Amino acid sequence: MKQFSSKRSIQILAHLLKEYGIYDIVISPGSRNAPLAIHFSEMDELNCYSIVDERSAAFVAMGMAKSIQKPVAITCTSGSASANYYPAITEAFYSNTPLLILTADRPVDFVDIFDGQTIRQKDLYQQHSYGDFQLLEDHEDNAEDENFALIKKAIEICFEKQGPVHINIPLEEPLYQLVSEIPNFPPVEKTIQKKSEEFSPNLAAEWNTSKRIMILVGTRDYSEELEMQLSQLVKNHSVVVLKEANSNLRHDKFFAHIDRYIFNFSEEDFKTYAPDLLITIGQNVVSKKVKQFLRKAKPKKHWHVDEFWYPDTFFSLTEKIKTAPEKFFSKLLNFVSLEPSPYYNLWDVLRDKRDLKHEEYCLGTNFSDFKFFEMLSYKLPENINLHFSNSSAIRYAQLFDFQKNNIYCNRGTSGIDGSTSTAMGFAMKDVKQTVLVTGDLSFFYDINGLWNNYIPPYTRIIVFNNGGGDIFKIIPGPSSTNALDEFILTKHHKNAEHLAKHFGFAYTKVEDEDTLSRVLDNFFKPDAKAKILEIDTSAIENADVLKGYFEFIK
Repeated sequence: MKQFSSKRSIQILAHLLKEYGIYDIVISPGSRNAPLAIHFSEMDELNCYSIVDERSAAFVAMGMAKSIQKPVAITCTSGSASANYYPAITEAFYSNTPLLILTADRPVDFVDIFDGQTIRQKDLYQQHSYGDFQLLEDHEDNAEDENFALIKKAIEICFEKQGPVHINIPLEEPLYQLVSEIPNFPPVEKTIQKKSEEFSPNLAAEWNTSKRIMILVGTRDYSEELEMQLSQLVKNHSVVVLKEANSNLRHDKFFAHIDRYIFNFSEEDFKTYAPDLLITIGQNVVSKKVKQFLRKAKPKKHWHVDEFWYPDTFFSLTEKIKTAPEKFFSKLLNFVSLEPSPYYNLWDVLRDKRDLKHEEYCLGTNFSDFKFFEMLSYKLPENINLHFSNSSAIRYAQLFDFQKNNIYCNRGTSGIDGSTSTAMGFAMKDVKQTVLVTGDLSFFYDINGLWNNYIPPYTRIIVFNNGGGDIFKIIPGPSSTNALDEFILTKHHKNAEHLAKHFGFAYTKVEDEDTLSRVLDNFFKPDAKAKILEIDTSAIENADVLKGYFEFIK
């Protein structure tokens, strides 16, 4: 016999989740949210996942939402549990990942009287959410109608904004009163707002009078339609399209390795290669060098095309085009001329020179982080979901070709804290293989991402362990301080072997190039267990190899 919560607010919430098709719920254990856990787990329509650590749980849900491209709900108990959601919420906010946050709370009168696990939860995430709602307690006047309307509004905002929305749920005791049947609720009239489709004919005129047009694509999911539209623009060498690894674009005429091409630009180069019209698509750009280049280049016109964000990243924004890029370019292509441009040829010559230097350097490098990424780029199977952790991993990925796969990285806030959890959440909801490539600090920081009973056996994790945060040897500044090793780089001698065994992963460690080559040939093949491959490069001066690369190609 089914046992549902007797709380009317929870019954209404579950009904509306089902009506709007939010079927995946990540639940962290606790007493105050027990009515939600009990009720959700008894509903056949909902898929419930138990993840103990709230910080990891929220990132897992974010990975699930990225995979299925629709909202996922998370629920936890009151107090510090809800605060542990915050890192993932900030990432979801800046990457437009839809999370519905359901925090259980003590009754309103219990706040600030030193009752256990009671903090100021109302509006807790207000700076980084698209909506903050607090339900009425069941005994309050008109609670059922008010809560129905509040939950409906919250869910619709989550769909419209494709970002985090918070519902705080005060619950008074008793918490464990159960019923075997739940009432019928009225049908839901869905009022989700459609996105606008903006296009001004003036933009076509600006395009047609511009001689040097650059399109820069930041972080975004793969879109076959957008790829075809941009392919039309470069077909006759009309524009320069710069893309990054996680731009998920695959045409040979797009410029894929920005840092390789613009490293060590002089003041004169900034002028020579600058666009007069810059069009940006997508979100956060990984390359710091391209930010420096375009801020100094100061294009006369800068359009940003996006449904949600209109950042003035390069301090030159002139047009906020509030629509999906696919819709915008489908209209623009009807009005613009696509004549060959010397500007494309200028960049193409630069690319040819730097690509040859890149290949020459790769031939001369030995076992290192750099060599690992080079080998991975041609050993990796096609058509998998490839996740990179932040810091060194995504920066190395920029230098090599991984474009036969869908690439993901938490670039909303660019933190290392939830890379593993996000990848594992993605893996839980996708039938294709998910591979996470992560640095050692990111991996060890988020080990609770492995505390998860739902990770498919075809999941693969590769940890390149250089003994610390090697990025701090690469970027200018930290190496000049006495605090580098202990407090910035954070040197260590840890490895992943015991963690892999503890969490039920198969484990392999390599310390040389020949072994790495042999292991990679078989690592991605089906097996009964998920696998971790650890590549120990801690004895290598990896920063010197990467610095030598940029010195060589310039």
